[in-house]
Amino acid sequence: MEVQAQVLRIINKKSKKEQRRKNVTRKVFSRLEMLEGAKSIGAGAATIALAGAAVGIGNVLSSLIHSVARNTSLAKQSFGSAILGFALTEAIALFAPMMAFLISFVFRSHKKS
Repeated sequence: MEVQAQVLRIINKKSKKEQRRKNVTRKVFSRLEMLEGAKSIGAGAATIALAGAAVGIGNVLSSLIHSVARNTSLAKQSFGSAILGFALTEAIALFAPMMAFLISFVFRSHKKS
């Protein structure tokens, strides 16, 4: 009788350890899943900058149209400045998808094996 009780205690201890291990792995998986979700949110937030770049390009070209309408003799000089502003704004816009791809594909979560 005592031997059976001791065997049952040992089995219960093992099963409790296994349950703890399972709970720990569940927590690890949920943390990894949370990290993946946070990466997706970050990548989506990084692409919001594209809207700002579109507004910036619209402002540059709008200013060009207004300046040419006011003073047509400075059209060539204004056009050069507008192209420079357009290029700088577009360069900033290219950083947004680059950051989104970096967040999505380069920064990987470390899985414990």
